[in-house]
Amino acid sequence: MTLPHERHVLVVFPHPDDEAFGVSGTISTYIKQGTPVTYACLTLGEMGRNLGNPPFATRESLPHIRKQELLASAQAMGLTDLRMMGLRDKTVEFEDDEKMVQMMTKLIDETNPSLVITFYPNYAVHPDHEATAKAVVRAIRRINEQERPKLYAVAFANNTKDQLGEPDIIHDIRLARDQKMGAMRAHISQTAWMLEEMDKRLAEGEPEAENWLTYERFYQYRWHEDFETSF
Repeated sequence: MTLPHERHVLVVFPHPDDEAFGVSGTISTYIKQGTPVTYACLTLGEMGRNLGNPPFATRESLPHIRKQELLASAQAMGLTDLRMMGLRDKTVEFEDDEKMVQMMTKLIDETNPSLVITFYPNYAVHPDHEATAKAVVRAIRRINEQERPKLYAVAFANNTKDQLGEPDIIHDIRLARDQKMGAMRAHISQTAWMLEEMDKRLAEGEPEAENWLTYERFYQYRWHEDFETSF
């Protein structure tokens, strides 16, 4: 599948591996099409729960390992513009709101994207996910409506389909399957058990597992139902 033409795609997530599961097929497909992609990862995921299976990291060594995994994921996707933004894992929600908006504004000004991808506010479960999503929305909201980039959002809270319905955008990523698997495998400290389970489900021909490597789903942000009623 050829994805719609974009001038530049900006992806913003808080943790290494956020990109691998939700959007690595989309990132790889855009890159294959010659579309510039920037991935801004806000933290190094240094508070990640897993230290490898069996453990091969310590709490002290995990930040370095996760940085190397993030670089390996970028390589697997063919991504050359990776920004590590230097925030601390599990503290993004406590950053000053205006500081976060200015960080996003600077990224948008530098890359001039026609499409931004992040999480959907109030449907992203983790506090760092939520804080990232809200900062992106706030930054884009300040742009003149006619000049705003499109905003695609990943949502996976339990009430997502009840509240938002079915996803608006579905990308067929079959041609980027190997790149997506490579990105997921790169984050081995966090994904070993998931990949083992995935390999088993794929070997058994489970449709849901196959579907996960075939399509990536997004919601176009609904400005008429903004997550903030006053600002």
